[in-house]
Amino acid sequence: MAFMNNARFRALFYQWLAIGVVALVAWSMFATASNNLARHDITTGFSYLSRQAGFVISEAAIAYEPTDTVARALFVGFANTVKVSLLAGLLGTIFGLAVGIGRMSRNPLLQRLMLSYVEALRNIPLLLYLLFWYAVIINVLPPVRAALPLAPHVYLSNSGLVIPSISFERGLAIALGAVGLGIISALLIRHIALRRRLATGTSNHGALIALLAAIAPIALVLLLGSVAITLDLPEKGRFRLTGGLQVRPEFVALWFGLALSVSANVAEIVRAGVQAVHKGQWEASMALGLPRRRAMRLVILPQALRLIIPPLTNTYLTVFKNSSLAIAIGYPDLVMVSNTVMNQTGQAMETIAIFMGAYLGLSIAISLVMNWYNKHVALKER
Repeated sequence: MAFMNNARFRALFYQWLAIGVVALVAWSMFATASNNLARHDITTGFSYLSRQAGFVISEAAIAYEPTDTVARALFVGFANTVKVSLLAGLLGTIFGLAVGIGRMSRNPLLQRLMLSYVEALRNIPLLLYLLFWYAVIINVLPPVRAALPLAPHVYLSNSGLVIPSISFERGLAIALGAVGLGIISALLIRHIALRRRLATGTSNHGALIALLAAIAPIALVLLLGSVAITLDLPEKGRFRLTGGLQVRPEFVALWFGLALSVSANVAEIVRAGVQAVHKGQWEASMALGLPRRRAMRLVILPQALRLIIPPLTNTYLTVFKNSSLAIAIGYPDLVMVSNTVMNQTGQAMETIAIFMGAYLGLSIAISLVMNWYNKHVALKER
């Protein structure tokens, strides 16, 4: 047993031993469950995924019909979960950054308002907020015929949000390719411009050139007529709204509730990250003649970002898992669609395993992306 004295071998041995024990326990549980189900003549397996779903999904991020398969229905629920979680994370990050900076304001009124905002959102269960916002939309907002105009051709009522919609008659693949090419070109130009700026110490307008490079491919495609786009603007009639994209109240309530919850956590993370930067950085910025706002944007926030990213990862993981509360207000996310599938097919174990695997996969993907970005912005030792 002399090889056990080798630290590397010992570490690998214990890891594989732990994996083996977990696999053995999982197999034992699966075999026991299969035997019990067979004893009660309950069918097992995943063949039910190819059956016709036979039920309606009120809102679908991708095309769906009741005649589609159960697998397609579950994928629609997965797509709905990803859509609302991504939008909530994006909006919550924007709000949270503003609130976090406001928490450190020299204005005592603004500082206390932001503190009240954070405490109110962090100390009340998210489920209650979702129910509250859903009740506000349904019972407080006016009916469709008296919809509130939030912006030109954007209306809010108790039936949800109506916004302009864009549809591609042809050239969708070309448009996506142009957007991808623009993003890659912009990132490459920004990287080269930043390296030259650091080498020479002079401004080279890299941000402006990168922006033009991002816009140029899609603008060229539109000018050549390779893409045909139809813009459908909602119009307010006497009794209803016509045209545009209808966003249901369940989605609006869930999106807004999740975004506000994320913003409160992001605000505290931003505040802690900024305050962790040594005050000497502020003093050095002021000595260089930078205004407080520019000092925050150019000096403090880039350093705080290295401290903000790790806890921000946990916040983004939480928003994806909290989206499962959508079932309380009737939004057809992965959990709600899975419950419908279980009720119709009786395949509870398999369906639960599918959406558990989906959430696990999403969490791992988010962790990998955020860890990569954290490594990218971390200080490099020389």
